[in-house]
Amino acid sequence: MREVYLDNAATSFPKAPGVGKAMAAYIDTVGRNIGRGSYAPAQAAAGVAWEVRERLCRLLGGPAPRNVIFTPGATYGLNFLLKGLLRPGDRVLTSPMEHNAVLRPLEQLKGRGVQVELLPCDGEGLLDLEALPPLLEGARAVILTHASNVTGGLMPAAQVGALCQARGVFFLVDAAQSAGHVPIDMAAMGIDGLALPGHKGLLGPQGIGALLVTDAMAQALDPLVSGGTGSFSESLDMPPCLPDRLEPGTLNLPGVYGLSAALDFLEAQDGLMDRQRRLGGHLWARMKELEEDGLSVPGPEPGGRVGVVSVDFRGRDNGEAAFLLERDYGVQTRCGLHCAPAAHRTLGTFPGGLVRFSVGPFTTFEELDYVQGAVYELLTRS
Repeated sequence: MREVYLDNAATSFPKAPGVGKAMAAYIDTVGRNIGRGSYAPAQAAAGVAWEVRERLCRLLGGPAPRNVIFTPGATYGLNFLLKGLLRPGDRVLTSPMEHNAVLRPLEQLKGRGVQVELLPCDGEGLLDLEALPPLLEGARAVILTHASNVTGGLMPAAQVGALCQARGVFFLVDAAQSAGHVPIDMAAMGIDGLALPGHKGLLGPQGIGALLVTDAMAQALDPLVSGGTGSFSESLDMPPCLPDRLEPGTLNLPGVYGLSAALDFLEAQDGLMDRQRRLGGHLWARMKELEEDGLSVPGPEPGGRVGVVSVDFRGRDNGEAAFLLERDYGVQTRCGLHCAPAAHRTLGTFPGGLVRFSVGPFTTFEELDYVQGAVYELLTRS
């Protein structure tokens, strides 16, 4: 039986060509740490790490390569931002469409005296932008997902960023579902802190991600983790310079090498983001055609979403539907609440959840047509 992988919102598969070989080459032939030794192999590895910072900075419109902080993933970057910035009495705004990587740290911070307010979203998970300006008064920060991991809907990040900049409010963005899928320009979008993983839209390995911060954001952050950096070793304080101030300990250098290979692939492609946009639109259209057969497809129309399409099997348990899709058709999806319970409450799909399909750059249009046929057969089974 064929396999159709449509869980790229969880992690991309297959990875970009060369990722595994690059990681193995580091382990087998380099293996040295950086920032600790001045011998040639360590210096060469440091050069690769710096080049990856430069490339991420260009890709995402970051302030400078030194403002690119390597992390184990987007969740860690979001925790660094929220717990490093917010203090008792601070007020932060977010949306009900957030992943638990945002909502759980905020819940912890509520217990420490931080005020957390949810911005209004409609039944499709779209932000009410007109309601935002008065809510910004007195806020310390706004944190938003750039693209929902449940509906794929894009938040109006550039408009929110402009409103925040005009009022001196920090704007933080979770780019887990958008980096590599849609263009991002931190400067143009008014973003102060951007967290992203390497293993999703960037097609790199798990365990490596990045946090990009403006200088003002970096100055406002207390380092969440402290330790050795190989620099300013005479001081018991964290170094004053970036990236060292926010990047203690030994980096995941195999992951950095793997991410470098993924960026090699992405930079050599022409129109990859546009192809993924068309794939997502095709998938959405194929699923919408089945609404009269018992399927519901929440979220915005193409043009306002990434390649994530979640569906509700109205006449069948969604968990059972996801199981049957893999067992009988080889279609691999993600079912449940997708670590975003507030989003499902907003959409009216809590607690049953949804079956999520998410495309990647190696998905084909023929596969999506096959998936539509499989879903139709499930809907019409007696």
